[in-house]
Amino acid sequence: MKAVTREEIREIDRASVEEHGISVTVLMENAGRAVCAAVLKKFPEAKKIAVVCGGGNNGGDGFVAARHLAAGGKEVAVYITKKESDYTGQPLENLRAAKGSGITVTDTSKIAQCDLIVDALLGTGPESRVRNADSKLIDYINGADCPRLSVDVPSGIDSNTGAVLGNAVRADATVTFVAPKVGMAVHPGVEYCGEIFIAGITTPRHLTQNAACEIVTHETCSNILRPRATDSHKGTYGHTLVLAGGKGKSGAAVLATEAAVHSGSGLVTLGVPESIHAAAEQKTSEAMTEPLEDEDGSFGVCSVGRALEIMDGKKALVIGPGISDSEQTAEFFRQTALGGGVPAVIDADGLNIIAGNPDMAEHIRGAVLTPHPAEMGRLCNKTTGEVQADRIATARDFASRTGAVVVLKGSRTVTATPDGRIFINPTGNPAMASGGMGDVLAGVIGGLIAQDYTPEEAAVLGVFAHGLAGDICAENTGGMAVRAGNVCAALPSAFMEINNPRKRFFTVI
Repeated sequence: MKAVTREEIREIDRASVEEHGISVTVLMENAGRAVCAAVLKKFPEAKKIAVVCGGGNNGGDGFVAARHLAAGGKEVAVYITKKESDYTGQPLENLRAAKGSGITVTDTSKIAQCDLIVDALLGTGPESRVRNADSKLIDYINGADCPRLSVDVPSGIDSNTGAVLGNAVRADATVTFVAPKVGMAVHPGVEYCGEIFIAGITTPRHLTQNAACEIVTHETCSNILRPRATDSHKGTYGHTLVLAGGKGKSGAAVLATEAAVHSGSGLVTLGVPESIHAAAEQKTSEAMTEPLEDEDGSFGVCSVGRALEIMDGKKALVIGPGISDSEQTAEFFRQTALGGGVPAVIDADGLNIIAGNPDMAEHIRGAVLTPHPAEMGRLCNKTTGEVQADRIATARDFASRTGAVVVLKGSRTVTATPDGRIFINPTGNPAMASGGMGDVLAGVIGGLIAQDYTPEEAAVLGVFAHGLAGDICAENTGGMAVRAGNVCAALPSAFMEINNPRKRFFTVI
């Protein structure tokens, strides 16, 4: 499902009016009617409804909604943030229409007790800190002893980044028009939206197709996931090589390997330093293992020759979990991940090696990188806070610069492609905040690449399935912590659920 920025929705509105002849009157009427429908669906018991309307088109949508709610038998009062004489255009026309329908219109200092507040204060427009008067009004709305429904975007949320612009309405539901706004799909904005309703307002559907950002859904992944041929065999689904592990880190190697198996790779080989081979082999059943000569328990130059030999014929390489970022291992990484000619998924210490050797970033085109925010910061010389402040821009810039697919992990994982497209993942949960989850994700993506999914397809599908497996596990623990191994084991169920979803992330009205 496409998600749009502030600038993109303005262009969609302009094109709808100027190129397709759909008047602002029609668009605003449809938006207000959709707000009414969302209220009736989400809060059917609400009898007294306060609609707080700002001075722009968001307020105009509120006026229309108030009229439709009143016509449906609700007791509606409208509260405006400026003098009636200061309203212009369609908002003014709809303010007058609301008054003509018998709705009481007064200023926001007189908000009476109600069953529901409709926030039509600011919408998608704000880009900087909200004014003090609006902030105080937002405090009142948040403190009211009733639920809140926001129109288009919770007031005070940056519709591009999800940032809180000083203060923001914490909505129990948000009805947004045409498509979700990007800031509603990422943190912290997503935390303020409540249940999201998406309403078409008769803008032509093709106007959203050029939006660079997409929220991944079951349908997205169902369109990627391919059925297996009845006459296929293990050779049909590729051979994944995992180069991982080191002294004390055999678990990381095994988790990545098991994930590649559970994601459907026909064959999987785990290459580990010889000194931990026995431990790794005991923990794997379906995968083959290969001991590589090592230096003090880690890969080194002495490991390169055999590694390159076993890379022959492999369809995907997963490299990095638990390998260390020592100088000797960095040289091993350079000659295998960057010189082996196999599509690579680079995780953990592999990312730290690139960060410590910036020239390597020139040779990762076509790879999939899976950094968490701290690793991303090291890759692009930012603090973790700077990365988190604008995850989308950070991932997009690094993908564009290097030609790699970047999977910036975390709640609402962001996948960025070299051509500037962004995929925001809604699956996953806090119970997954435990060791080994990243190793599993790297293995899933590698296992999918081995099956001839493109790096982009493997990243998008793998991230969604990984999070969905975590959601399945969390349901069985009551939301408490889940083990990475359990998430790995739940992957087949997650892939099955992609084609048979139990829940949706949005309600379309």
